[in-house]
Amino acid sequence: MMARVHLSKAVATEVEEEYVLDALRSGWVAPLGPHVDAFEREIAERIGVGHALALSSGTAALHLGLLGLGARPGTVVVVPSMTFAASAMAVVYTGATPVFVDAREDGNVDASLMLEAVDTLRAEGADVVAAMSVDLFGRAADYDELVPGLAERGIPLVEDAAEALGAAYHGSAAGSFGAVSVLSFNGNKILTTSGGGMLLSDDRAAIDRARYLSTQARLPVAHYEHVDVGYNYRLSNILAALGRAQLTRLDAMIARRRQIRETYVSALAEIPGVRVIGRPTEGRDDREDNCWLTCIDIDPDATGVTPEKVIAELDLHDIEARRLWKPMHLQPVFASERAFVTGTSGRLFDDGVTLPSGSSLTDEEIERVVSVVTGVLGGR
Repeated sequence: MMARVHLSKAVATEVEEEYVLDALRSGWVAPLGPHVDAFEREIAERIGVGHALALSSGTAALHLGLLGLGARPGTVVVVPSMTFAASAMAVVYTGATPVFVDAREDGNVDASLMLEAVDTLRAEGADVVAAMSVDLFGRAADYDELVPGLAERGIPLVEDAAEALGAAYHGSAAGSFGAVSVLSFNGNKILTTSGGGMLLSDDRAAIDRARYLSTQARLPVAHYEHVDVGYNYRLSNILAALGRAQLTRLDAMIARRRQIRETYVSALAEIPGVRVIGRPTEGRDDREDNCWLTCIDIDPDATGVTPEKVIAELDLHDIEARRLWKPMHLQPVFASERAFVTGTSGRLFDDGVTLPSGSSLTDEEIERVVSVVTGVLGGR
C-alpha cells in the first residue's frame, strides 16, 4: 500500500536532531535561552531588518504588532480578504474592526482597491490605524504600489509574511516591507518550529515593547510587578533550536519546492482552462516566490471539471489536496464586517485547488499527483 501524499509535511533530519539535542543538553528546556537569541539574530539578518522577536505563533506576532500600532476599540485595520483567518482574528483580538479588501488574480490584495478603501474610510471619519498585506502562498504582494501609497497617507503597513519566508519582491526579502512584519513557523510552513512565529521591525522601540508584553508584562524588579496586561507569547529554546536547524536548510527546501512547481507547470501547460496561480500574473512571474504551496486555477467551463472533482479524485488515490483560503468577507464569523470586493477572491476560492508541495516529496510521489490531475482534467 502506498503512503499518503501530504500537502506540506514537516520533516526533521539529522541536522534538526543535532540542534534540538544541544538545546536539551544545555539545560535551557524552559522558554527562552541561547537558541532563541540566536534564532532572532539569524532571522533578522536573513530578512534584512534590525530587530526580531521569537514568539509562540504568527498570530501572536500579528496581535502584538497591531497593538503597537495603536489598534484598539474604535479603530479600523484594513485587511486582505483572501487570507487565512488568523490575519483577521488578530485584529479582533485588539478590539479593532477589520475591513476587508479583495484580491487580484495572483491571490494577493488588490493594492489600488486597498488604497481606495483607506481613502473612503477616512473620508467617512474612520480612524484607520493600519493596513495589512498578506504574502499569499509564498508570493509577495505588490509593494511598488502599496508601500508608497500607504506612506503618502500616513498609514503604517503590517506585512503578514507568514507564508513567505525566503520569498522576495524586486530583490528585497518578504518580511522587510512593513512597519512591523510577521513570520509563521507553524507545522505546515516552509520552515517550522512545530509552532511558532516572529515579529520583525526596524523600530527597536516597537520590538522592545512587544517583547515586554510577550512575557506577561512583567516589570524588571525583584518581585512580580505588573502595570499592563501582558501575554504568554514567547518561543521555547527547544523549538528555536529546531527553527535554527531548519534555517540552515531553507534554501534547499525552497529549491525543491521550485522543482515541484516546475513539474506541475510543465504537466499542465497544454491543458486549456488551467493555470498555475501567480505564473505569470499582473506583469510578474514567480521567480522570487518561495513556492510554499502551488495552487492551480481551473475554469470549469473550459475543462468540464470542477475543483471538487479534482480534489475527490486525488483523495481516492490517497493524495491530499484542498481549496484555497475561503475569503474573510465570505466567512460567517465576519459576515457583518464591511468589505470592498470585486469578486476575484470569491472566484479564486470557487475555482482553485492547492496541490502537494512539500520539499520532502519524492519524484515518484509528484508523478502520482501529476498522473491523477492530468487524467481527470483530460491531459496526458
